[in-house]
Amino acid sequence: QVQLVESGGGLGQPGGSLRLSCAASVPTFSNYAMGWFRQAPGKERELVAAIAYSGGEAYYSDSVKGRFTISRDNAKRRVYLQMSSLKHEDTAVYSCAADGPFHPVAVAVSADPAAYDYWGQGTQVTVSS
Repeated sequence: QVQLVESGGGLGQPGGSLRLSCAASVPTFSNYAMGWFRQAPGKERELVAAIAYSGGEAYYSDSVKGRFTISRDNAKRRVYLQMSSLKHEDTAVYSCAADGPFHPVAVAVSADPAAYDYWGQGTQVTVSS
């Protein structure tokens, strides 16, 4: 089983930056396309970014494109979300999730979130001055 643990959330200021990290405890992390989701109060869960298992292809939602960067380090079994130019609207619980073994990033993006195989517990990001 893939075990995912997020960290790095907290309080950020508008225009500031935060970096989220998702650590996997098993080597097979490198076989999974990974996604970062967020869910804000009163809103549905939203896919923010996704990255291929190789790290060679990434997807970003329109709301974060140009501000957030997803990356991964398979040797360290970690995926990151660098968040810059933070906005109040970025306030949400952010979760990393694994789609399925060797799925291309397009599959991870198009899949219903309920179809993702594994989820982390989530980390709170609050953007406030």
